[in-house]
Parts: sequence; structure tokens; C-alpha cells
Amino acid sequence: MRQWIYIIILWNVAFILGCKHDPVIDPESSSRITLKWNRAYPAETGENVLIGLNWALAKVGAMNRVPVSIDQNNRILLDLDDLGFSVRAKRELKRLHSNIKETGEYRETGAIDLGRYVTSILGASEHYNAITGVPQKLSEVLDNYHLEQEKGYVNNSAVSSQHRMISFSHQAGLKQLFLSAEIDSINDEILEYEIIEIMENGHLRYGVYDVDSNRINASNPQFSAAGKPAKCMWCHESKILPLFTVQNNKVGYLSYLQLKDTLNWFSSSLKQKQLLLHKGVDFGQKQDHTQMELLYISFMYPSAQRLSNEWGIPVGVVKSKLSGLSTTIYPEFPFLGDLYQRSDIDIFSPYQGLSVSTSVREFSKEEVNHID
Repeated sequence: MRQWIYIIILWNVAFILGCKHDPVIDPESSSRITLKWNRAYPAETGENVLIGLNWALAKVGAMNRVPVSIDQNNRILLDLDDLGFSVRAKRELKRLHSNIKETGEYRETGAIDLGRYVTSILGASEHYNAITGVPQKLSEVLDNYHLEQEKGYVNNSAVSSQHRMISFSHQAGLKQLFLSAEIDSINDEILEYEIIEIMENGHLRYGVYDVDSNRINASNPQFSAAGKPAKCMWCHESKILPLFTVQNNKVGYLSYLQLKDTLNWFSSSLKQKQLLLHKGVDFGQKQDHTQMELLYISFMYPSAQRLSNEWGIPVGVVKSKLSGLSTTIYPEFPFLGDLYQRSDIDIFSPYQGLSVSTSVREFSKEEVNHID
């Protein structure tokens, strides 16, 4: 009898120890994540930050604004269930959140830097594609639309070094596709594809595909300066762009003026629809998207003051630690002052944060994927 008691006790101990290696995960825990705002420049306000965060979340499909404010400790509790994300988007964001919470940064501080979070959802193409649902194959995109027979031809692009053939579907409410085929200007061979779709929240979704119609993370810099989806959204600003340069007419395609008028009509029609949406960002404030860009730029190119706030040490100590590194002025926002590069300073951080791609907008030598 005593032998059976020992066996039962040992079995229970083994069962308990085994459970420790396979914990039950609360499915709601990854819905919520805490973000920490580390002021990057003197004029940055909590209002600016929330505007930027709302634009970033909207760019990956959020229907609603963040319903909370920044607390006295400069923290924001983000709950995916409040933001009107699709089931797919929430699933992918939960995966990202779970990996964020395993980092030294989150374990040490109980939060992820707000700029790092925005950089992670916008500046990592694999994350952006997964959250927004950009298909792996171009055929999966085309199956959802009927492209018009009329096409435009761009032979003097402000973005591409090649020619472009522009196809589009009818704008049906908040649903439309634009397909750009990059064409070799000498032999007329297709080199690459880029797509723009209108999402349910009025924002645009971007995708890049190679000549074999496989999704890629960024356009080939040999063909185009379009870069990554984050660069597309920076340039397009949630609108259908007009033609910036005069084009030479090509037989079989819309004339320059016809294409120009068509794109302008689509853009005006989309804007009217966007202004009727009230749960998300304010589309009437054209420059609000800049607050989003400042969040990831000031993270990727931090000042000594920002790093002081981020690392919790005096500015003088930051400058001493980084005395061997050069600084730069970001040409788009010179008021940010003397800036370091994130890739140079991460080794000096008191804790390890979630790694980010080499560049937010351009083709990256190192492209992270913390969702797959």
C-alpha cells in the first residue's frame, strides 16, 4: 500500500513539473500591451503622440481611435479589442505582442518604447503584410477585383526609373485596386508589380511583388525608389496621388490628360468617403500623419535627450557613453537636432529591445520577422 502511495506522489510531482514547461496562456493577455512615450524633442506633446499612434494603428487596419490617454508615467495601455481590428489582424498583433513581452526591455520596464512599437508594425514589411493581410501571391489580390480595360502608361515617372503600366478597378465604395507594372523601358519586359488597395477604414494598403508575382518586402532599388510599404504610405498620405510630371502619350493607353483626370477623380471621390468616417483618424487634418512619421524617425535616429528618457540616465552620461559615435541631422526634420543611429547605439542600452529592420522606408539588409 505504501509503495502505491509513493508512486502516486511521484506521478503528481512529475505532472506538475511537466505543466511548468507547457503553461496555459491567457488568450486575452496578448491583446493588451503597454507603450512608453519617451519624449524625443522639446515641442513633442502627449497630444502629438496620440495622433501619431492613431495614424500608425489606422495604417495597419484599426477602425477606432485609442480610447485612453497617456498616464502620468507617460504610458499608454493599448487594448486590441478597443481598436476595431479584424480577427486576422488581432491574431497577428497578438503574436507580435507575445514576442515583445519576452524581451529584456519589457521585462525590465513593463513596456515597449512607443517608437519601437510603431517601427515594428510599419517598418517591418513582414509584420505589415501579415497584419494587413497582403496576400503572398498577386493572383490572390487580382481574384478580388475586375480591372477596367482602360489602362494608363507612365513613361516619365517621379518614382520609377522604368516605365509603368497603370491598371485599376472601379471604385466601389471603399473598395478599389490599383496595379502598377514596372516595365523595362527598352525591351518592354515586366520587372515588378506594386499594388494599392483601399481598406475598410479608408486608408490604403500597399504590396510589392516580383516578376513571378511573389510578394516581396520592398521594390528593387534598381527599378524603383518606391521602397517598402512604409515609404508608400509616407508619400501617398492615404490618398491616390496625381501625376506629378507630364507624360508622353502611348497608343492603346489613356492619354496623359485622360489618366490625369481619372486619377484626380478617384482621389476626390476617395477623400469624400474618408471624410464621412468618424471613428478613426481625422482625414480632414492633412498633416497629422507627420506625427506618425516623427515617432519612428525619432526612434531610429534618437537624440541624446531621447536616449536619456529612454534609458533613465542623465544626458551627460548618455553623451559620455556615445562619445565615440558621430551624429547627424535628419534633413526632413532638422529641428530634431543632433541624432545618433539606432543601429549604432543599441549595444549601449541597459536592456535588449525587440530588434527592428535596418530601415523603415527603404530596402533593408536586415529585415526582421517576429510574427512568423
